Amino acid sequence: MSSIISFPIELRPALPTIVGNVDYLQFRLRLEQIDQLLLSSGLEKQFIESALQAWLGRSREHPPTARQQQIFQERARRGLRCNILRTLLQEDFRGFTCQLAGNPLYQWFCSIAALDQVRVPSKSQLQRFTQLLDKSDEIRLLNNTLLQAAIKLPGSLELERPLDLDEYFLDTTCLKANIHFPVDWVLLRDATRTLMKAVKLIRAKGLKGRMEAPEEFMKRMNRLCIEMTHTRHKTDGKKKRKKVLRQMKKLVKVVAEHARRHRQKLDQQWDKTDWTRPQAEQVLARIDQVLELLPKAEKQAHERIIGERQVNNAEKVLSLYEKDVHVLVRGKAGADVEFGNKVLLGENAQGIILDYQVWKEQGQADMHLLVDSLDRLLDGLDRKVAGVAADRGFASKKNSEGLQDAGIFNAVCPKKPQDLKERMKDKQFVRMQKRRSQTEARISIMQRGFFGRPMRAKGYANRELTVGWGVLTHNLWKLACLKRKPEKLAKAA
Repeated sequence: MSSIISFPIELRPALPTIVGNVDYLQFRLRLEQIDQLLLSSGLEKQFIESALQAWLGRSREHPPTARQQQIFQERARRGLRCNILRTLLQEDFRGFTCQLAGNPLYQWFCSIAALDQVRVPSKSQLQRFTQLLDKSDEIRLLNNTLLQAAIKLPGSLELERPLDLDEYFLDTTCLKANIHFPVDWVLLRDATRTLMKAVKLIRAKGLKGRMEAPEEFMKRMNRLCIEMTHTRHKTDGKKKRKKVLRQMKKLVKVVAEHARRHRQKLDQQWDKTDWTRPQAEQVLARIDQVLELLPKAEKQAHERIIGERQVNNAEKVLSLYEKDVHVLVRGKAGADVEFGNKVLLGENAQGIILDYQVWKEQGQADMHLLVDSLDRLLDGLDRKVAGVAADRGFASKKNSEGLQDAGIFNAVCPKKPQDLKERMKDKQFVRMQKRRSQTEARISIMQRGFFGRPMRAKGYANRELTVGWGVLTHNLWKLACLKRKPEKLAKAA
């Protein structure tokens, strides 16, 4: 266990007095309350310690000096606060660094305010802040630390009441990936654009092979895409679609061959360019990723358009850039199917997220997720809830028996109408089912206000981290709303 070297906290200049803007004053109060929560709950100290362990664990020739460790600890502290505020504002890295440069309140919260000059983190440094803890389990531990403090030490957090574990409401949703609708032939257009743009970068560095200008291939593919779109309005549209797809496949093969030759040139002669090897690897990886999935995308388009055969959801290529996304059949108005990852969220009656989980593979049925969620609650909070409410997708005989054996009130909506009619006679069941409808709103709040819609993170690991930061930021905000009002604190003193 690494120990934190004590380091002085910079004196933060007093914030300017603002009069007449209630919304600003309310937001400022919330940030001040979150600042107190970070300190009083021990969350900030735990984050710095976890980031320090990861930093010290990296291989290096000489161990860091005490001063170097102090500098890293200060950086980790700023990183935590920048991650929280950026998630709260739902800004990208570039937009957030601009807001941070011009807002004294944000500078104060992120601990970069100074009397002489303010050094604002760059967009690249903000991106590195998100990787201070690169495992989702570490973010979950931070969230559990916050919740445990709200349960055991509500007075030290100045909460009006401790965290409520009497009732637990959970539901699942789709964490949508930031991809376009996965039309089969559009994937061939994506491949052409990505490969030709990569080839254009390589040729700009002086590594050239005999070929037409990359822009010409993109123009031809765009013309074919326009022609494919117009076939649906023609009487022999099906025959035309097949003809256009064959032309697309022929063009893509030429594009892929040019990309392979230029990839080989870059791999062998990168030292003739002004790129470093890691920079060259970025371009190489971009080409490899598309070339790996391109044969599957071609086969998929052939099967569906020329062969007129269905392709199983598990075998579909939904995107050339996001591998770990799936087809989730939702059956809702305007969203019969969605593309992304299954995510579970569970909240208490106060709107605090107690548990969450994201699945990389195709998610299990909801009925199999209830027990695991309750086990995570017991492990993380060392408490069990008194009652559980969920929709009928979570209902099963095994779950009902397990809840009864654990002494947990079962307010899960049964699947059979006859059983539901009988359960509606129980007042507690009716009350918890009515409250469960608010969980749908909580999911929308999380998706739009804390995860981002669409989520900007790329790759499953980054999306999972973004969900963890979103849940942590949301819980800090909600607990700040539950803190005792300043007027009451004054009277108590």
